[in-house]
Amino acid sequence: MASNYNKPKKPFSSSSSKLCTILFFVVLFTIPALFLFHTYTTSTSICTTFPTHPKLWSGDLRTALFSWNRLPFLHHQDHPRLKIAVFSKKWPLGTVPGGMERHAITLHKTLALLGHQVHVFTSPQELIKHHPPSPSSPFIHFHEGEPGIWRYNMAWEQFLEQNQREKFDVVHSESVALPHWLARGLPNLAVSWHGIALESLHSYIFQDLARNPSTEPMSPSFNKSIQGSVPKVLNEIRFFQNYAHHVATSDSCGEMLRDVYQIPNKRVHVIVNGVNEAEFGQNSKVGHEFRSRIGIPQNSSNLVFGVVGRLVKDKGHPILYEAFSKLIAKYPSNVYLIVAGSGPWEQRYKDLKSDRILVLGSMSLSKLHAFYNAIDIFVNPTLRPQGIDLTLTEAMMSGKPIMASRFPSIKGTIVVEDEYGFMFSPNVESLLEALELAVNEGPKRAAQRGKACLEYANSMFTATKMALAYERLFLCIKNETFCTYP
Repeated sequence: MASNYNKPKKPFSSSSSKLCTILFFVVLFTIPALFLFHTYTTSTSICTTFPTHPKLWSGDLRTALFSWNRLPFLHHQDHPRLKIAVFSKKWPLGTVPGGMERHAITLHKTLALLGHQVHVFTSPQELIKHHPPSPSSPFIHFHEGEPGIWRYNMAWEQFLEQNQREKFDVVHSESVALPHWLARGLPNLAVSWHGIALESLHSYIFQDLARNPSTEPMSPSFNKSIQGSVPKVLNEIRFFQNYAHHVATSDSCGEMLRDVYQIPNKRVHVIVNGVNEAEFGQNSKVGHEFRSRIGIPQNSSNLVFGVVGRLVKDKGHPILYEAFSKLIAKYPSNVYLIVAGSGPWEQRYKDLKSDRILVLGSMSLSKLHAFYNAIDIFVNPTLRPQGIDLTLTEAMMSGKPIMASRFPSIKGTIVVEDEYGFMFSPNVESLLEALELAVNEGPKRAAQRGKACLEYANSMFTATKMALAYERLFLCIKNETFCTYP
């Protein structure tokens, strides 16, 4: 089907159980050591390779080891207009998209607004009413089949048909939407990684460390998953070489791709995901109205924490649940937690029956703007070090300081200065310590921190900054002349 909306494996075979067990324990103890080494090299390399004044930097962009968001790019009317193919497993229309889909929509809609011809190849959707596309919107090609089920081979056939009519300048795959055996033959391809298997292994480790082994035995399914993650890491290291260009969405991911996955420096580019600056921004009036609607008194001494997203274990809700329960026992007044999202932990928060914890369920993107403006500090207790949650950048764009797990992706790209918030080890005691520190500082100090966050976010995390960086990368892939900065 065509318009701006168009619709027209091998299973893993393990070796012996003994070998798998040996591999698992070898990697289990060596990867954390590499991880710690990465933490050090990430924090130092950014400082030593990125100048104090970014406007003074010049050279081949492909050699930059820091995030391209740090450099100012301009969109010139005389730049070539690119024909861009995008492979994305999902492209939600009329629904609340997940983080990766929100990134894809924001990026490619912005590129289309800049005048580029963007074709998105994606899975079919449920029957919904399509509004007539604007001339500056991406062309959406839904392949045939069951709604929500990605069939890369069907999308590939649609791509070949479009490419035969007029060749694409650049091909962009959101993670492994385009398999590596097809990507291998595309020298003009860039893949954006929103999480890699090595980060997933770290995630399993942190999740298990948050478990109390005396009361919660390791489930067979989790045990199977963590052991299976080791071959996945090794498999990724081997097949990632088939992708011509790699976009890491955090500085720490870029380090891993270069050092552990052994991708040559000039094929790894760090571009941090951005958020639509028209949707997220500071608005104290909206925040006050939101507080009134949900029953938080207008008291200048109130300190309001907020968390949003899927209310599941790997997002850190077991540790937040316990830490905040202890906090309100110690500080019974003037401390609140707004919980926005859905999942198994939603009911557990409600079962606390505390007027200091307000559980609001899932929110539309339009309501998130008011949510961020109503809180004083945004909490992200995630146990998943994969990529960077868009909620972190959305909160900073709303002028709110961050309280987040001390993972390399977050401390290397988001909370790069102490002024931007609080970091804690992903356990109850460390999180409680951070919460108490914030309470003792009070809301006025939180507002000061938020002002610094807003300034930093506007310089790094807007959709425009992200899109201009991708535009320059795509131009560089098409014509090496554009690889030289400025």
